[in-house]
Amino acid sequence: MNFDTAFERLIGIEGGYVNDPDDPGGETKFGISKRSYPGVDIKALTRDDAKAIYLRDFWDVLGDSVPPAVKFQAFDFGVNSGIQTAIRKLQTAIGVADDGHWGPISAAKCASMSVTDVIALFVAERLDYWRRLTNWPKYGNGWAGRAATDLRYMAADT
Repeated sequence: MNFDTAFERLIGIEGGYVNDPDDPGGETKFGISKRSYPGVDIKALTRDDAKAIYLRDFWDVLGDSVPPAVKFQAFDFGVNSGIQTAIRKLQTAIGVADDGHWGPISAAKCASMSVTDVIALFVAERLDYWRRLTNWPKYGNGWAGRAATDLRYMAADT
């Protein structure tokens, strides 16, 4: 698993331009939201621009200390719910302090566990997080489908 493969998977889920008034991210294209990137012209955002943002702000954040299959899962959840939320939920899944900063303690604990255990626990944390959101009734079906797809990727990646 490398970034190019992860990006292609993600784009298959995120798609093009939307401006759903019920989405707290607001105007969004390729999963890049106006809320997170207020200085970006979302409507004019290109696929290559989105890819550069994802590499810098989502993929590279965890460095090389995370197995690629886990890194993809954090990347996907980060795009959906924010990279800090994804890191905190990954930390919760592996049983370390959820401070949102991936450091040597988190990396060591993750490395001590099987990749499938990490991903299964992480997807469980994602589902628990999503179902507590007030917009679960509107978006929950799609999020659950996303989790199911990510479990299939886990099976393919491990």
